[in-house]
Amino acid sequence: MSYIPCKVETMKIFTAKQIQEWDQYTIENEPISSLELMERASKIFANWLIPQLDNQNEITVVCGPGNNGGDGLAVARHLYNSDFSIKIISCQIGSPSEDHILQWKKLPADISTESLVEGDPLPEFQEENILIDAIFGSGLSRPVTGYWGKLIEAMNLSKNIYAIDIPSGIFSEPKPHKAAVKARHTLSFQVPKLSFLFPEYESFLGKWTVKSIGLHSDYPKNTPTPYRYLQQSDIKTILNDRSQFAHKGHFGHGLLYAGSQGMLGAALLSSRAALRSGLGLLTIHATREAYSILQAQVPEAMVNTDPQEHIITAIHPNSDSFQAIAAGPGLGQSPATQEFIQKLIQGQKKPLILDADALNCVAKNNLQTQLPPGTILTPHPGEFDRLFGKHSTHHERMETATNQASELKCTIILKGAHTLIATPQGELIFNSTGNPGMATGGTGDTLTGILLGLRTQGYSPTETAILGVYIHGLAADLALEKSAFESLLAGDIIRYLGKAFQAIRYE
Repeated sequence: MSYIPCKVETMKIFTAKQIQEWDQYTIENEPISSLELMERASKIFANWLIPQLDNQNEITVVCGPGNNGGDGLAVARHLYNSDFSIKIISCQIGSPSEDHILQWKKLPADISTESLVEGDPLPEFQEENILIDAIFGSGLSRPVTGYWGKLIEAMNLSKNIYAIDIPSGIFSEPKPHKAAVKARHTLSFQVPKLSFLFPEYESFLGKWTVKSIGLHSDYPKNTPTPYRYLQQSDIKTILNDRSQFAHKGHFGHGLLYAGSQGMLGAALLSSRAALRSGLGLLTIHATREAYSILQAQVPEAMVNTDPQEHIITAIHPNSDSFQAIAAGPGLGQSPATQEFIQKLIQGQKKPLILDADALNCVAKNNLQTQLPPGTILTPHPGEFDRLFGKHSTHHERMETATNQASELKCTIILKGAHTLIATPQGELIFNSTGNPGMATGGTGDTLTGILLGLRTQGYSPTETAILGVYIHGLAADLALEKSAFESLLAGDIIRYLGKAFQAIRYE
């Protein structure tokens, strides 16, 4: 589908074909030879790897015949010159590339090498062996099977594999694979590969890092791609400054529908997060039983009560006076609440954010096509599947999110590691902040509050999603200064929102 680039100049993610074109563009326009570019990449990899190793370690570099294998040969030479004990296993899979041949000629005469031909006895690897994977790289065109697949399975006995650019057997773009290297750490050149951002590939990538190898800066400026990866510098460009003479009226009045019996904590978390995200005023529409609790625990907010004691059933009588509305945290899915969500959606003129049980109510009543244009949806994978059908992979969800965001004219935030933002214009934006400690109850409620706080201030749906998702994850990362994955709570994220905003604005 076609797409319209967003105004935020986020890091672009390219396909394997585009990265090859970027290499060639750099060679032609820097100018630099392909061999010199290979030298640059291999030095960066070796310099990154050396601090992680003891120079008493013996390292085995497993090389294929292409340019990824050429990278491996150059890395082996650099490590050898840094006094590491090196052994090269050269896989005779096909004809070697020209640069691979040139790198082979540059190897020291006394470096240990072994040629491996299909059908040879497989090398025996142990758990403690240190291996560098340079077999196939990002140019892989078909799944790895047969003898070379068995070689990869043998390599995976080691728990210390370092992959150059991408683990062998994995494709740059998500698609079915067979045998694949399970790396401890992957160093990717210039930009992350799209596959890196999907949970299906975590066990193969290990920890991954991206290092620039100085590819020409003009190529990404002039090359379209729907895929983006958020960086802190991107966020800083859209975070508004505040006038010294600003007052609360400048930052809007938000309305939050949240909470039901047994789930008032969701209302507390989302309202506190909204207040910490910069809106001028907040009104919480809550159940009658929640009134005294919210007044005491969130004194900065106003509280409007529903006619019902334990569930929310009614629209706020002055809905037109708000700049943005959020609904969902802790609402429950009673029949009366489902009717309320339907009434809230139909004919809604105000910017709307739907999360949690609001999304479940939409799914149960097939209200997707009635969503107002500009609505922000924040499903986790289970809620997403209830809304749009069952999916077997996260990549399938990405494709559905792309289509549904366009058809519904909504912004979809698919929550998870590297949370995905799908815009109505066809852009797919992946987040770079956040950590496994966020896998705990209430973190989604805090995101809803953050989004409400930002949307109320007048940020566009795309800007709201980008800022909200990034700040949400950054606050969780900052909270780890005094916490751990296991002990992180949603409330900790709220407490670190101020530091997150400061980090973006002043660092």
